[in-house]
Amino acid sequence: MASNRLACRDCHAVVEADEEICPICNSTSLTEDWSGYVSIAHPEESEIGQEMEVTKPGSYALKVR
Repeated sequence: MASNRLACRDCHAVVEADEEICPICNSTSLTEDWSGYVSIAHPEESEIGQEMEVTKPGSYALKVR
């Protein structure tokens, strides 16, 4: 886990610690309790992106608690 980042509980996007709202889904449900990290550049072509139902490029946590 990156110690200074948060993950969105709704879409799993990884954001900087000073963020209060997820830039991907506009959720305010952010947590420090996450693990695993993947960067997805082309979600429509990525098998992992499709499995995670990612629609926008970005960095995502694999597991969010």
